Parts: sequence; C-alpha cells; structure tokens
Amino acid sequence: MTDFLIKSTLSLTALLVVYFSLLEREKMHQFNRFYLLFSLLFSFAIPFITIEIIQQIPQQETMPTIIPMTEETSMPVIEDTTNYWLISAWSLYSVITLSLLLRFVVNIWKLNAKAQSNPTINYKNAKLVLLKEKTLPYTFLNYIFINETDYNDRKIEDELYTHELIHVNQKHTLDILFIEILKVIFWFNPIFIFYKKAIQLNHEFLADEKVVKSHNNVPFYQNLLLSKANVNPTYYLASNLNYSVTKKRLIMMTKNTSTTRALLKKGILIPLLTALVFSLCTKVVAQETPQKEGKNVYVNGEAYYKKTTFEIKDEKGKVVAKKKYSDLTAKQKQLAPPLVIRSNNDKPLSEKEIIEKIEKEEPKTFIIDEFDPKNSKTKQQDPNTIYNTAGLTEKPEFSGGMDAFYKFVGDNFVTPKTPDGNTLRGKVYLTFIVEKDGNLSNFKIIRDNFGYGAGEEAIRVLKTSPKWTPGEINGEAVRTLYSLPIAIQSKS
Repeated sequence: MTDFLIKSTLSLTALLVVYFSLLEREKMHQFNRFYLLFSLLFSFAIPFITIEIIQQIPQQETMPTIIPMTEETSMPVIEDTTNYWLISAWSLYSVITLSLLLRFVVNIWKLNAKAQSNPTINYKNAKLVLLKEKTLPYTFLNYIFINETDYNDRKIEDELYTHELIHVNQKHTLDILFIEILKVIFWFNPIFIFYKKAIQLNHEFLADEKVVKSHNNVPFYQNLLLSKANVNPTYYLASNLNYSVTKKRLIMMTKNTSTTRALLKKGILIPLLTALVFSLCTKVVAQETPQKEGKNVYVNGEAYYKKTTFEIKDEKGKVVAKKKYSDLTAKQKQLAPPLVIRSNNDKPLSEKEIIEKIEKEEPKTFIIDEFDPKNSKTKQQDPNTIYNTAGLTEKPEFSGGMDAFYKFVGDNFVTPKTPDGNTLRGKVYLTFIVEKDGNLSNFKIIRDNFGYGAGEEAIRVLKTSPKWTPGEINGEAVRTLYSLPIAIQSKS
C-alpha cells in the first residue's frame, strides 16, 4: 500500500504541476479536461506497471554446495506479532472514510429529492427544477435548479441558460462525482483538493467559451458574472454559475491559443509520461546465467580435479601411492590446492573460463606430503583471493553455530508489510564474503521470492552481525564466499 501511495502521489503531483505551469492558461479546454481525468487514471495505474531490467548473475554464486546448511540446521522462520498501531490506524481510516461516504451519499440524496419534490419543466436536453428559495442557477446531472419566481418573471438571462446547458450536455457532474469518490477514499491526500479545483475551473472555462461563441457579447457576460459573484453555492457536488469568478475566467474569455502552440504543449505529454513510467516502474531483477547441461563445474572437488593425479609421499619423502581426488583422505584433501572461484582482481570467473580450465587443461600431477613442515601454512598468491567453502580446511562459522546465527537474524529482522495484510511467506537468497577478520562484506541479493523489501531488510540485519570465525586453509584465514537462504513467515 505504501508503494502504491508514494508512486501514485508522485505521478499525480508531477502531472498537476505540468498542468498549472503549461496548460491551464491555454485555450484548449476540452484537451485539458481529458488531461486532468487521464492524469488521475494514469497515476492509479502506474504502481501496477513493472518494467523488468534483467541483470545476469553468474550461477556459481548460487550453487547448492556452498550453502552452509545441514539437515540438523533449519532456516530461520521470522514471525510477526500483532501490530496494534496498524490496527488503530486502519480503524481511524475506516471511521473517517465512512463518515465522508455518508456525507457524499446524503448530498446526492438531497439533490435528487429536491429534483423530485419540486415542479420540473423540460428544457432542451435538460430539466429545469423550479425552487421556492432564492438561488442562482446550478446543475446536477441533467437537472438545472433555478428560482421559480425568477423563471416566471423572465429574470434569468439567456446566457445563464446556455452556461448551465453546457454542464448538462458535457456531463460535467460525472467528473465531479468521480473526483469526490477519490476524495472520500484518499481523504488524507490533499492533492485531490487541487485536482477538483482544476477540474471545476476548467468546466467553467468550457461553459464560458460556449456562451461567448453563442451570444458574442463578452463585456455584457463578464458584467453579468460579476453581478452574480456574491452568492455562495449550496451544494459542493453541483456545477455553479459563480464558481471561481476570478481574473482567470475573465481573461480567458478574450484569449486565443494558436494551433501550433497548442500542438507543442500537447506534445509534452509523450516525454512526460515516458519519464514517469521509467522512473517509477523500472525494476532490476537478478537472473542466474544458466549453465550448459552437464557442466555443473562446482559440484565438488572431484569434478574440479578430474584430470589431476595426486602422488602421496611418506615420512621419508618417497611416493607410496597415486590417487584420484575422491580417494584422498580428509587430511590429504585439505592439502590439495583450494578451489578458486574468482580471479585476483575480485572478478568472478565466467562459466566459459571454468569449463576451459577443466576440459582443456592437460592432465597434471600434484604431490601431497603430509609430513612436510611447510604444509602447516598455505602461502597465498594474492591475499585478496576469494575461496569457495569446498576448498577450505575450516569453514566460516558464526559464534555459537548456525542456530545462534538464525536466532540473531530472527530477533533483528523487521518483517515488511503487504498491502492486503495477508500472511507473509517466501525466501531470500543472499551471498556475502566472510573477511579474514570475521567481518561480513559484499552483500548481494541473488533471489528474493518474497518481495516487499525483504532482501534489503536481510542485508541490513547482516550488516549488524557480530564477527564470524573466518574460513581457513591449514590454519591461515582466507576470504570466503558464503551463500545463505532465509525463510520468512509471519503470523496471520
């Protein structure tokens, strides 16, 4: 709901600013009527428009083998308790909305009752409703309400009838009812007040334009409006003759807009709408780069070293055995070169590079000497190299284990809200680097099946995490790429 309100309000505001700045003062009132109504409809539709920009992410960063989950370790289920502030806010909104809706319905009922309980006379495409009370002519739907005595004494000028008939024939009441319904629902948003004023003033421009064309006496009509300007309207749903008799209306009667000028200003709509759509509707979506079938190069060390022969030495330095990677003992596997998944410039190796490294590389031999003193430490070619967990002697670990880590996440994660308040379920997949000092860095959202900002909230929590125990190769701390799934669920 918040996203809807923000996007729609930004669109409504931008379109209204353009209207007041460029269109209101031009004599193209039919277009302006369409523009104002279209602005309302477009702004309510724009939050539901999504233009996805696909961002390819190498698949090796989401492989299952580097997700440090075991059968004994469960993902955190983040539960959301009842939010009484939210309930109170919705209750207040409901009370005010129902009150405004009742007021809206009562006003319609009063106007309809007034039309049914007083004498009516068919007049062209409208019905004249003769009232006992003193009033200026005003219009609701196809009814024109006038004073009975003024009608019988012929004190109502022809210009006034023409003015009100335009409201009837062009169905201006429907515009007002539409904006009033929006004001009932979104009463907390003041932008609709300005839209109603703009719509009503444009209605008067339309009616004034017709009167000027039909009677061709601008000074007389201007004086007539000024003489009627002191009477206040009775109903806010009706179109009133003296609505906003201001300098704008009087000037507009004598103003002209050239065809070229009108076309140029109408053409502004295209870049304006395009800018709004791309600024409010674009969304970057992470998508894994698919691997070729049968080329899962990161399954395990055996696939990585399938062309490598390991020669095993004894205490005297003699080769006593030749093994494949799968035949090595756990200690011997620790002495194998680590699986490097990034280059020394911190750039992920592409799938093509990995496949070429495995498929085209000549068979090679690697000597493993468990008794060589130098194997107590592993010398790194580049201290910034990032390693896969599969090639480590010791994997990174949160203090207290993964259960303690997931409890930390659950205690600090603020569950985002859905517009309809439904139960929240989903998973967020993240990667990050456990640095040599145990700090976490380089957070990335690989997939957010939940949405509503859950991925960003998960990153916020991870940034506050206490230090981890870093990954090690033979006792030496190394930078380690780590993947993490988080399951999210809230109570109904």
